Amino acid sequence: MLENCIMKVQIEVRIIGDLALNHIIPTAIIYQNKLIQNANGLKGLDINAEDIIEIIQDLSNHINMIKKLTNEMVEERKKVNKMEDSITRAIAYCDQVKTKYFDQIRYSVDKLELLVDDEDWLLVKYRELLFLR
Repeated sequence: MLENCIMKVQIEVRIIGDLALNHIIPTAIIYQNKLIQNANGLKGLDINAEDIIEIIQDLSNHINMIKKLTNEMVEERKKVNKMEDSITRAIAYCDQVKTKYFDQIRYSVDKLELLVDDEDWLLVKYRELLFLR
């Protein structure tokens, strides 16, 4: 049962890492670049772009947090995988990987999901899941 639990958390870590680094962050950066172009255009017209700049900063903060936490989580997974004892490894996966990183990464991803335009967001958004059949 412990090995099954360990395997499930390992799979979750790999999926979170893949989604974060290969889908969520690139999507957020593309949207951020659109906003940067918009802000620069507004500045060129002497129009206040403070609100857009604030959104760009929020995007940047969440992107950086996801990247940092995901890299840390992957490194921690590598350390935990080297543990020989199943009980110790299962506890480490629970305490040092899942509890420490999953919710923090999820928080920033959820914030990006709200900030990034629906047309640019490649994944299904949570509110859209309610209407799938």
